[in-house]
Amino acid sequence: MRMIGYVARQTAAAVFMLTTASTLALPQSASAETVLRIGMTAADVPRTLGQPDQGFEGNRFTGLTMYDALTMWDLSSATKASVVIPGLATEWAVNDADKTKWTFKLRPGVSFHDGAPFNADAVVWNVEKVLKQDAPQFDASQVGVTASRMPTLISAKKIDDMTVELTTKEPDSFLPINLTNLFMASPSKWQALYEKAQGGDAKAKSQAAWASFAKDASGTGPWKMSKFTPRERLELIKNDKYWDTARVPHVDRLVLLPMPEANARTAALLSGQVDWIEAPAPDAVKEITARGFKIEKNEQPHVWPWQFSRVEGSPWNDIRVRRAANLCIDREGLRDGLLAGLMVPATGTFEPGHPWRGKPEFQIKYDLPAAQKLMKEAGFGPSKKLSVKVQTSASGSGQMLPLPMNEYLQQALAECYFDVKLDVIEWNTLFTNWRRGTKDPSANGANATNVTYAAMDPFFAMVRFLQSSMAPPVSNNWGYINNPKFDALVTKARTTFDASLRDEALAELHAASVDDAAFLYVAHDVGPRALSPKVKGFVQPKSWFVDFSPVTLAP
Repeated sequence: MRMIGYVARQTAAAVFMLTTASTLALPQSASAETVLRIGMTAADVPRTLGQPDQGFEGNRFTGLTMYDALTMWDLSSATKASVVIPGLATEWAVNDADKTKWTFKLRPGVSFHDGAPFNADAVVWNVEKVLKQDAPQFDASQVGVTASRMPTLISAKKIDDMTVELTTKEPDSFLPINLTNLFMASPSKWQALYEKAQGGDAKAKSQAAWASFAKDASGTGPWKMSKFTPRERLELIKNDKYWDTARVPHVDRLVLLPMPEANARTAALLSGQVDWIEAPAPDAVKEITARGFKIEKNEQPHVWPWQFSRVEGSPWNDIRVRRAANLCIDREGLRDGLLAGLMVPATGTFEPGHPWRGKPEFQIKYDLPAAQKLMKEAGFGPSKKLSVKVQTSASGSGQMLPLPMNEYLQQALAECYFDVKLDVIEWNTLFTNWRRGTKDPSANGANATNVTYAAMDPFFAMVRFLQSSMAPPVSNNWGYINNPKFDALVTKARTTFDASLRDEALAELHAASVDDAAFLYVAHDVGPRALSPKVKGFVQPKSWFVDFSPVTLAP
């Protein structure tokens, strides 16, 4: 497979970064304060008001830092799978007589950053900020990144100060996992800002209150907002009073900087402007390590795919075409040639050994003759190419190196009689379009979209893409898949509350999706990040997320 001249094409951006790094005025550690500076892949600081944007990079940097949820991910191990553990809820149980109702016991003694107590009223308020349209605090801008991640939750009710009852519209065994995405913002802080808002109707005052809240946020997390300059930086300081004393941060200040271009991030690290960068440029890995910096990586529950349109007239409606695309990609060549080993070839959403893998009959691998044969059977060949268009981004959360990777696929698929056109747009716009679907004008005629996805829980990994009722605007079934077999298996898994039996149903669903070649499965990310040798104590978990609390900085 021919490699793409990525290094040459990125030189100008790197030079720009090197010549302007001194103007960034990044804070340096004072003798009394330790400061950890991180270059993110995001082009802007993710939203800070409680429900971040920018995909799961937003959750990583402005969600899990300043906020907590009722349930949370265990991010303490580099070798064990990350699992859901108690967060602001200490325990939970589904009602045996009515499996649409769940009881959550809340953690006592927790306070928001503004000093207000966390309690059942706060939980109800935060549920209603994204689900109850007539609630004063309802914020439509937070709905899209939240409600779609917990689609069956319909209400919350206070039982007593430290107990809430959550109700789903149908039995849903995934609810405790979904709730890791609902972050608890301070109702007291918001109310005070609402009362200060001048003029306008209640909706305008609510919007003003949320805008003010974003500049002076208050959650219960291990980090507190200190300084915020949109599009430039977010500075957080440690929360000395965090409820989990084992996770009180070890550095005093965390500075988050948007740096969407990989070579620019790498230049900032090598020049000492930052201590840590997400997703270093693969072609710079040798230089990074030769100069004493560390590359941390670990296979993540994550997939880098193409998601196909399945509406009438889509070229992907022919299973021979979908399977041919999956057989036409030399994933090992992509890994070793373009990405310097920083990926794992994908043969589905889950690999062998995972409890949700199942036993698919269609084996995804590089088999060029088989791919060409399928395309010829479908009516295509050297003199008759199949035109397809994919919408992608130039950077973004979990997108790895989307432009050079898609150019690699473009070249590879040309050998199987595909004529691939790329529609490259800004990451956050692509993420927004993901919810709008292939039928929306925002798709710009694309019949595939390249948005990476987390595979930590069954809803994120499969349900939101494969269940027909998850089509836009409900969730992320961008291509309008409508397969009765998928729907039946989703229902089976959702309504199975025995973990082992639920896993069996999920394995059936995954095997069925691979056999159907539902996606073009390309890669699993390994979450590479490059760290200064001064950074100590970091654990790279098998997760999309990380815990900054244990990190220290050597002198």
